[in-house]
Amino acid sequence: MPRLKTYLCAFAAISIMAVLLGCGSPGLEPIPEDGTILAFGDSLTVGVGTTDENSYPTVLAGLIGRTVINAGVSGETTEEGVLRLPGELDTFFPDLVIILEGGNDLLQNRDHSAIKSNMKKMIEAAQSRGMQVVLIGVPQKNLFSDCAPLYEELADDFQLVFDGTLLGGLLRSPSLKSDYIHLNEKGYRKMAESIYKLLKDNGAV
Repeated sequence: MPRLKTYLCAFAAISIMAVLLGCGSPGLEPIPEDGTILAFGDSLTVGVGTTDENSYPTVLAGLIGRTVINAGVSGETTEEGVLRLPGELDTFFPDLVIILEGGNDLLQNRDHSAIKSNMKKMIEAAQSRGMQVVLIGVPQKNLFSDCAPLYEELADDFQLVFDGTLLGGLLRSPSLKSDYIHLNEKGYRKMAESIYKLLKDNGAV
């Protein structure tokens, strides 16, 4: 009887651990050393406000030791991005896609449900090709906003590795900005360093 009680206690402990582990963050599969990351987005991905070599994708490539493709287009909305992304995915076939889109939509006061629908299609386009997705939230037009709620909703729906505070924090620091909505060299470096840590903490490298 004591042995049975021991077995039952051990089983209960294992079950609790399994539940706890199941409630953890989504995590990422390791990116091989010859792997590729696609940085998809608008002017914040392009690196407007600094030089090409100081854009966040270029700095991230140096930190992570993998190829990072800068697939940013200045001024792009999510309506345009959802049409462009499949071609980029099929051209480069990345191991992981970092999506940072929606800033232009929010600045133009576009309907949040439409932004969310477009973002959803982008995520599905990558996942349907077996590609991992990391989502970076974009702040609302509010000095104290971290990101629009739709980003966290998408991250929850798709169980994505997600950062909803990074961009808002950077844009609240005048010393890191080149203008009202873009970063400078120091700001993009901090962005790259934060994304590198996010990838590392979640097992990508």
